Formats: sequence, C-alpha cells, structure tokens
Amino acid sequence: MTTPWVFSGKTVLVTGVGRSGQIGHAVALAFGRAGAKIVAVDRNAVAVAERVREFESEGIAARPAAGDLSEPDVAALAVETALKHYGQLDAVVNVAGGLTTYGPVGQSGTADFDREIAINLKTAFLMSRAAVPALAASRGNIVNFASVAYYRPAGQLAVYSAAKAGVAALTQALAVELWPEGIRVNAVAPGMVRTPENLAAAGASAHYVEMRQIFDAVLFLASNLSDGITGHILPVTNGVL
Repeated sequence: MTTPWVFSGKTVLVTGVGRSGQIGHAVALAFGRAGAKIVAVDRNAVAVAERVREFESEGIAARPAAGDLSEPDVAALAVETALKHYGQLDAVVNVAGGLTTYGPVGQSGTADFDREIAINLKTAFLMSRAAVPALAASRGNIVNFASVAYYRPAGQLAVYSAAKAGVAALTQALAVELWPEGIRVNAVAPGMVRTPENLAAAGASAHYVEMRQIFDAVLFLASNLSDGITGHILPVTNGVL
C-alpha cells in the first residue's frame, strides 16, 4: 500500500487502533506510511501493543496509550504520550466507536443508549477536549468519525444514528469554536466499510466502502491540502448517496 500524502515531521494520534484489519488500524498505518509518528490508542492494552510492534517493524515511529476513552484521564494520558515522546501533536483522529445496538427502539434499553453514546460521542468529546491545548500550539486538526446513519437514518438503528448525529454536531460546533485558535475540525461519514467483521455479518454481495477510500479521505482532511476546510462532514459512500 502506498499513499500520496506526506506527514513527515507530524505526530498523529489515532483512537480505536487495537483490532487488526479494522478502520483504526488501517488509518494509523496509512499515516505512519506517510511519514507521521503515531500515538495508537485503544482500550485493549495487549492489542494496541501488538499494533505498535507491527508499525515499528515497518520503520514507523509509534507509541501505545491504553485505556477506556470514555474516562477523561485516558484521553489526557494519550495527549501526554504524544508530547512526552514526540514533543508535539498535530492531528487527532477519533475512530473509536462502533455499532453495538441494532433493533427496534422499543427493545433498546437505557444501558444500550448509554453505551452507544459513550463509545461514539463521549470518546470523541473527551479526546478532542484533552487535545485542544496541544493542537492550538501546532495549529493542528481533528478528524472525527460520523456515519451515513446520521443523515440517512434507517430502522433498527435509532440509537446508533443518534450517537453519530451527536458526533456530527460536535464536529461542527468545535469547528466554529476552535477556528480562532487555528484548529480545524472535520469528520468523515462512511457507509459500510469492507472489514472482516462486516463481511461476516453482511456477506460479500453487500455494497461496501473500501478501506483505502476511508483512509485517503481522513488523510486529506488532516493534510494541508484542506487547510481552508473546517466543520465539514464528508460522506465516503463509494457511490451511494
């Protein structure tokens, strides 16, 4: 895999990196192959350490930070890891999250709602908040992960759609608030991405977004080529509007 993007001299923090073959892993690897130093964050300490060793085997500078990002101290630790080892933080990519609640809203409990909000919206909020001082110093940026579910809601996905709509709203509110500090905030809104988990659940004939399409969109939003873009929610749907 090659990338047209160049991030030499930059430090990028990516969340949700633990699972091999999933979006966070692919995004962090793409940044590393483009020259960035990586802070890889995940709740699974063993898995994120494995990803870091993989990155290092390719000559990518990488450090792990492990913990539950719905806890404020973990987000602060991740930022501290970047500053301690690399002296700066240039971009934060909030991939952590996912779909855990599928079914009629009448069968979704408050615990389901709280979990979906925590892993998708709360993690992005806490990580972004913790990173603001470092990103202001570097005039850096944040890229969040919304979903097509926020602007094209479907039945059985009310809780997930609400969580991702919250991520989109957070993105746009932070974009307005942080622009004077030199920080851009954008998001991608992917369709269903071709991952091993999605293939197992939906089969080979489903309409997929390819992983390369996701990480290219993220790297574009984090690059200087998009320095006039903030508050944008970029659909990445591979032809489905």
